[in-house]
Amino acid sequence: MELFSHIITIFSKGGFVMWPLLLCSIIVIAIALERGVYFRRHAHSDVKYLQALLVEQLKVGNWEKAREICERSRGIPADMLAQALRRPFEDSRQLEQVIDGIATTAVTDLSYRLEYLDTIVTLAPLLGLLGTVTGMIQSFSVLTIKGGQPLVITGGVGEALIATATGLCVAILALVIHSYFSHHVNTVISDMERMSNYVLSAIPRRLPHEAQ
Repeated sequence: MELFSHIITIFSKGGFVMWPLLLCSIIVIAIALERGVYFRRHAHSDVKYLQALLVEQLKVGNWEKAREICERSRGIPADMLAQALRRPFEDSRQLEQVIDGIATTAVTDLSYRLEYLDTIVTLAPLLGLLGTVTGMIQSFSVLTIKGGQPLVITGGVGEALIATATGLCVAILALVIHSYFSHHVNTVISDMERMSNYVLSAIPRRLPHEAQ
């Protein structure tokens, strides 16, 4: 209870910018939780295992069976291939175009809301600096009114720096979370590229019925 009271006291001393900083921190935590659940449930595929399952089907051109394997597998790379193999295609170039379109949508879903974290990384320190500047202006005003009391301005600057420290903490948290999920996004994109190249390499330039 004493700790909570101490936090409230520090929060109140930081000035009005503490409220938007609090909102920024809530947004960061909410995005971290939402993206964490999303990546845990949907994002990753065991690419090596999936390739091992597909190898025999791709050798004989059994695209229906390959599609079923992808549908039973979890993760965005497997889902991308399952969607692509549901659609009719005449050659590898046509399938590649289909995969590219699906991959573009998948990358957008993977990066969803991460740009907000990038914005908060820049915004939070600026809000903290704004709080410090307005706090110092207020301290100098008090100094003028009270006829030059050094302790008044020293205390005021100390309180104003709370906003800067809070802004930096929020920015660091947002940066760490953004970097963590950006790494996951890049990993999934790499898996998608590997799987698409693997499937496309198994398809002849023109399918047998096209050569007739």
